[in-house]
Amino acid sequence: MTALLLPRADGTLVEHVLAPPRSWPEPDRPLRTRLAYAAVHVVPRALGENVPGAPADIDWESTLAYRHRIWSYGLGVAEAMDTAQRGMGVGWTQAAELIRRSAAEARAAGGAIAAGAGTDQLDLDGLPSGRAGLDAVLAAYREQLEVVADSGATAIVMASRALAAIARSAADYAAVYGALLDEADAPVILHWLGPMFDPLLTGYWGSEDVAVATTTFLEIIRARPEKVDGVKVSLLDAEHEIALRPALPEGVRLYTGDDFNYPELIVGEGTDHSDALLGVFAAIYPAASAAIQALDRDDPGTAKSILDSTEPLGRLLFEAPTFHYKTGIAFLSWLNGHQPGFAMAGGLHAGRSVPHLAEVLRSADRAGLLLDPGLAAHRMRQFLAVNGVRT
Repeated sequence: MTALLLPRADGTLVEHVLAPPRSWPEPDRPLRTRLAYAAVHVVPRALGENVPGAPADIDWESTLAYRHRIWSYGLGVAEAMDTAQRGMGVGWTQAAELIRRSAAEARAAGGAIAAGAGTDQLDLDGLPSGRAGLDAVLAAYREQLEVVADSGATAIVMASRALAAIARSAADYAAVYGALLDEADAPVILHWLGPMFDPLLTGYWGSEDVAVATTTFLEIIRARPEKVDGVKVSLLDAEHEIALRPALPEGVRLYTGDDFNYPELIVGEGTDHSDALLGVFAAIYPAASAAIQALDRDDPGTAKSILDSTEPLGRLLFEAPTFHYKTGIAFLSWLNGHQPGFAMAGGLHAGRSVPHLAEVLRSADRAGLLLDPGLAAHRMRQFLAVNGVRT
């Protein structure tokens, strides 16, 4: 019973027969040639008040179980990032609990974890200007970095909407990030998130000109390279990322955040490649693990073939408006039985259309990422029926 009538954008229904499930073996040893994190989503409690404007009510059992699946495939978890709806349904209070709980589970599982520290406890409308505003941003970062450090996770210094709102020059960014790096007890990951993911981050690093912003970014890193584990760059620009790699100080990793071009960037050529910290890995984690296992066997051809097979799904999930990519990730989680219902904190499961999500199912099926096609077909029929699609 895996034949479905699925809608297209023009309103027509087309039959699609789901393929048999593909086997994705878990690694029998730690992954070696790439350091890879999946930025993971949160599962809302089925009967919680997860409506627009309400604080997230999280299903902790399902949310943490999803992280254990990521670890079982040898990948690290990037916790409390934008994939987890930071500032989009999940506030700092919930994020802090998420970090503490996930870090404790990581210790028990022996899994790698990094966690986002930002400034989302600040009210953007009430921010002072000038030095007082920069001090408020610094205080907010310090509060969150302390929670991450106490949890034992590697800190990811997330891009700040508050800093983007009050900074008036590249020097303001250098002052804030310089102070945070000076105070860091362990190397951190710096995150450059482009405006396609969050329009409120337009002009980050002091300029809308990417080349000028890159100069500021590199100056901050080069001033204190020993405090920077790596950089996560999410600009969806493969050429920029490839050019950035050799400009980084020795020992500073480049974690690709390019959910469009990740196959070529991760596989690379010889030693010229990116590591990964990707939201798309939350959707394709079995395939991502298999690709890195192939790289560990010195088989880049197989690795590239596996990742290439997932690229259409990645491009679909992250198509404009890109910030709604989380909807497709939650939808696949539900189709694969990892959460009881298709829902998101803040009601953001309404961020994509029925035809778009039908295409997500088709694309995931072609990539072998529907783990139980019978369950996926059953749930898809329920979804279509409740949304008024007569099949």
